Amino acid sequence: MEPKHDSKWAKFHPMWDGFYTFLFTPGETTSRGSHIRDGIDLKRTMFMVVLALIPCLLFGIYNTGHWHYVATGEAGEYMDMFGDKLIYGLIQVLPIVIVSYAVGLGVEFIFCIKNQHAIQEGFLVSGMLIPLIIPADTPLWMVAFATVFAVVLGKEVFGGTGMNIVNIALTARAFLFFGYPTMMSGDKVWMSGISDLSRETLEANGVTGATQLGELASFTGPKADWIYPGGLEAFQAKWSIMDSFWGFIPGSIGETSVVAILIGAALLLYTGIASWRIMLSFVLGGFVVGILSNMGAINPYMELEPLNHLVIGGFAFGAVFMITDPVTASQTNTGKYIYGFLGGALSITVRVFNGAYPEGVMMAILFMNVMAPLIDHYVVSANIKRRTKRLKTKTA
Repeated sequence: MEPKHDSKWAKFHPMWDGFYTFLFTPGETTSRGSHIRDGIDLKRTMFMVVLALIPCLLFGIYNTGHWHYVATGEAGEYMDMFGDKLIYGLIQVLPIVIVSYAVGLGVEFIFCIKNQHAIQEGFLVSGMLIPLIIPADTPLWMVAFATVFAVVLGKEVFGGTGMNIVNIALTARAFLFFGYPTMMSGDKVWMSGISDLSRETLEANGVTGATQLGELASFTGPKADWIYPGGLEAFQAKWSIMDSFWGFIPGSIGETSVVAILIGAALLLYTGIASWRIMLSFVLGGFVVGILSNMGAINPYMELEPLNHLVIGGFAFGAVFMITDPVTASQTNTGKYIYGFLGGALSITVRVFNGAYPEGVMMAILFMNVMAPLIDHYVVSANIKRRTKRLKTKTA
């Protein structure tokens, strides 16, 4: 029963309302005075995005266990010790998901009670995205700190859900990357439970501990002589495009499998929640810069096949779940093409020219989030000028 607004529990009404509307679909739709004829609300929309992320989560759980046992020398083939890998992955990943949701929703409820407004459902998605874009060994207290930072300074100070100017999950990732760089990069964070293993042990088990992008960055660094003496050819022989496509590679929890990501993309596109214009243009932007890098290659990293750039690192995950965030993306159709293309192009540009930061997707998307309003401004201005000119021509 809904609490009376004059009772002592009235201030907790936002909590009751949030749980009630999450469990029950709205019982009415508009019938007059509007072109909208839909019973779906923001909670149901966010829930569909969470469903789209489930394949990435499930694959990431198993992949976490796989690379742990590969690094320790206990398993070689991908399907060896299936149950053990799954259990290990669950033990590592589920606590991160729980902490992310518990802390993030806790902050949301505090602000709702304080300001006496309805719960805002945006964190249903952010709470799942944050665990998927970080290493499995990230300490839980760091996850909690990053989540509080992202929700408070990335969203609430701007007015809450729908008012933030940058992606909340990427804000948390940026906080961790700059605040605790040794826990977010290097050779000891991408395979769970290997921080105490020596380089000799890793070499003996056929791994380096780094991601593909980390190994690529080593081509111009001091580790090049022992990671890949054969150069780019040796790298491509070890990591095929199909390995990367299926996700049989180390990395952040949910970013490795392009197949799992495409399953989520299909659901988002079928339901109309994500913009195909942004996805397509993001991929095209990355592919074009990959081709240009090949044409003017000045280091081995730039010689990597353009298609390979699209399936390694967080590029595919960024194209589907990050750059398409409807709050921080461009709103005009033309702007979406520009926004997505520049985001993909900048991602690969940062990769191939910045050896200290071999990923690039996070920085590119955050930068484009800030630029999205400016893109829309110029698109709208161009439309106004074109229509004004057309009107003057007709009336002349």
